[in-house]
Amino acid sequence: MFNDVDDFLMGTPKSKFIDIVFNANRNVVEAELERLIEWMAAMELILEKEYGVEDVEKKIRYFLADEENKAELENKVNSLYIESMGNILTQSE
Repeated sequence: MFNDVDDFLMGTPKSKFIDIVFNANRNVVEAELERLIEWMAAMELILEKEYGVEDVEKKIRYFLADEENKAELENKVNSLYIESMGNILTQSE
């Protein structure tokens, strides 16, 4: 029993997300992936309207390359993995 608990607690948010995606109900995972893509598209459109298409790509590339953003970006990525896992798991019950 404790090995199962230890296995669940081990790993990164990304690895746990991947485990869940490959083992959860396909329809639930598909809905969550569609939600994520729609959210991303909306954010991109908002930024494009604010800054223009070319400037958005430059700003994103600069942000990703800037070492000062690495920790904040990693925290946000992990947070999104955890949020998506929660969405998938609550819909799978």
